[in-house]
Amino acid sequence: MRVFTKGVLVVTLLALIIVACSTVPLTGRKQLSLIPSGEMLGMSYQEYGEFLKSNKLSTNQQQTAMVRAVGAKIQHAVETYMQQNGYGDALKEYKWEFNLVESNEVNAWCMPGGKVVFYTGILPVTKTETGIAVVMGHEVAHAIAEHGNERMSQGLLAQYGAAALSAALAKKPEETKNLWMTVYGVGAQYGALLPFSRTQESEADHLGLVFMAMAGYDPHEAVSFWQRMSAASGGQAPPEFMSTHPSDETRINNLTNLIPEAMKYYKK
Repeated sequence: MRVFTKGVLVVTLLALIIVACSTVPLTGRKQLSLIPSGEMLGMSYQEYGEFLKSNKLSTNQQQTAMVRAVGAKIQHAVETYMQQNGYGDALKEYKWEFNLVESNEVNAWCMPGGKVVFYTGILPVTKTETGIAVVMGHEVAHAIAEHGNERMSQGLLAQYGAAALSAALAKKPEETKNLWMTVYGVGAQYGALLPFSRTQESEADHLGLVFMAMAGYDPHEAVSFWQRMSAASGGQAPPEFMSTHPSDETRINNLTNLIPEAMKYYKK
């Protein structure tokens, strides 16, 4: 039986982190990605299918068509951007899908593999096709930047530690699934949604502006949208969408500063 000393565990942890690092497109930030892409996509496709079985799709054909049309444009922009910047292979297993679900929640999300859901409750805030593009670009950006893998990796590492992590990934699928549901917040029975970090939110804002601009939507609308999101709280508890997407003066200022760069990608 092998006995691990503290020093060996530290070296093991450092080696694990170095090997498991990936790079976020555009920002170049190094991030921890311990879960294989195939496993992330497999869980995504399974859980997305289960979600659609247990939730009602919108019967509003006009709104559904708009969400899907914007999704198609954002998809094309993302594929173009990734190909131009040497990340084309990262999308080869993507199975894009865009659905509108009947719900009063002010919410939207994108799972790995391009699995997107908008809730009808967010449409009064998006107001226009461009408003939908703001949200779509932001949520797809979280998936492209693999923020879900990063959050799950951090959670697994904190829960099991370096020495037991490999065994946990291989032998504890239920714990991994539970952490998945906590990260993506699809199943309310699993508790509170694990929030994105400030760094991840900034990256999603940055990438999202580029994607919407490349898709033909004016990035300036992002500021107006987040102002509407802030006003939607009405001084009460923030909408569900804002629970992990803080809309404040700092964020709006950051978006304003990013717009000149995004405009370089803008194609009317």
